[in-house]
Amino acid sequence: MSAPTPLAGLRVVEFTHMVMGPTVGHILAGLGAEVVRVEPIGGDQTRRLIGSGAGYFPMYNRGKQSICLDLKSEAGLAVAKDLVAGADVLVENFRPGALERLGLGHEACAAANPQLIYCSEKGFLPGPYENRTALDEVAQMMGGLAYMTGPPGRPLRAGASVIDVTGGMFGVIGILAALEERHRTGRGQKVTASLFETTIYLVGQHMAQYAVTGTPAAPMPARVSAWAIYDVFETRDDPVFIGVVTDALWEKFCKLFALDDLWADEGLRVNNARVKARERILPVIREMIGRMTRAEVIAKLDGTGLPFAPIGRPEDMFDDPHLQHGGLEDVTLDNGTLVRLPTIPLEMDGKRIGAPQKLPKPGRDARAVLAGLGYDEARIAELISSGAVEESA
Repeated sequence: MSAPTPLAGLRVVEFTHMVMGPTVGHILAGLGAEVVRVEPIGGDQTRRLIGSGAGYFPMYNRGKQSICLDLKSEAGLAVAKDLVAGADVLVENFRPGALERLGLGHEACAAANPQLIYCSEKGFLPGPYENRTALDEVAQMMGGLAYMTGPPGRPLRAGASVIDVTGGMFGVIGILAALEERHRTGRGQKVTASLFETTIYLVGQHMAQYAVTGTPAAPMPARVSAWAIYDVFETRDDPVFIGVVTDALWEKFCKLFALDDLWADEGLRVNNARVKARERILPVIREMIGRMTRAEVIAKLDGTGLPFAPIGRPEDMFDDPHLQHGGLEDVTLDNGTLVRLPTIPLEMDGKRIGAPQKLPKPGRDARAVLAGLGYDEARIAELISSGAVEESA
């Protein structure tokens, strides 16, 4: 079954690095758009990150073409401008002013291509902070997410680049909205998404809690849960999360685990009463779960409608039986290694997004991209020999 390609025919040129900008291009490519990634000579430095950054490039740059241009040269910059002139969408996430200095800012590009959707992924939307340098971690610290994630007094960033990725997703939403508007007006526009405001949107529920109650939200490890049983419980081997979030599920939970004494207490049959009695209820539940293995707990809970989750690790996901049904796609890395990485988490018309991918080496698609611009062989050879365009070995 072939993957859906609703954006087939859409031409995207991408000037990005790290995670936020590449996420936009990856999602668009996964939906069928033709994405040309412009890299510097030698390839994007993101390719060479180690440690926690080692997965950035293969995760967020699949399905794209790669061309390496020397944007400081007149010839390389001319190629970039030709790419923009024929594109439907431009995506960039460099510091404010970086592309403007090259003549690739929104105003210049819109003058050359009035139908262009120009997507800037930035640290901040306009305001006093807009020229600051931001990272995912900066936004999490400033915006209250790190405060909410860590225990009191110990702010802790989330364990994935959630702001980079979510900010990229908001960029895609803006692009798709701008494309729909272009269908009516015939004109493009600038779309800007940001790390800081994305963080604020994510912590908005805690801001709203304060607005409604007048009480500041406590960090998640110290919060008063809305439910009595909504926690991680130790088993004889590995922990498991269990949530009992309705009165009907409380009845089911008590009967499933033969908690006759707790069910007999009619004062606990309403959620808010159970929350107030947590100190009495939880020790009973912890002792009962602690006598079982994780497999035994899951076997009891599976299919009951009670929310539960084993505590998974990223490396466990490669073998997850559910993800084997379309949640992972084959990706060939630069060194020829075949791995499986997450697909875009969508199904359209009964089909999953995703297809086998080969990660582009720097400049792999130089000749094809240049030929697509109408350049003849002599001009292509001249650009490569001059160093304005780099061709992969």
